[in-house]
Amino acid sequence: MDNIDIHLENFEGPLDLLMHLIRKSNLDIYDIPISQITAEYLSALALMKSLNLDVAGEFLVMAATLMQIKAKMLLPAPEKPEGEEGPDP
Repeated sequence: MDNIDIHLENFEGPLDLLMHLIRKSNLDIYDIPISQITAEYLSALALMKSLNLDVAGEFLVMAATLMQIKAKMLLPAPEKPEGEEGPDP
């Protein structure tokens, strides 16, 4: 993501750094407005005046990954089958 910086309330910097921080759990995915990231990306594309397909493809992968992480966080945790307990203390 060459030279595309994201400006959010709790993060400012390159999109790949944002992805890294989310994957390492240094930034909570619940605090990331994906729609705002998309809007900023589209604005950056308009400023470039030419569509670079490599950059567009990288963005789509990152946006899809962010949505996948966020969707997984919204789902309830799987329940343990009856009879299975955690290790004894």
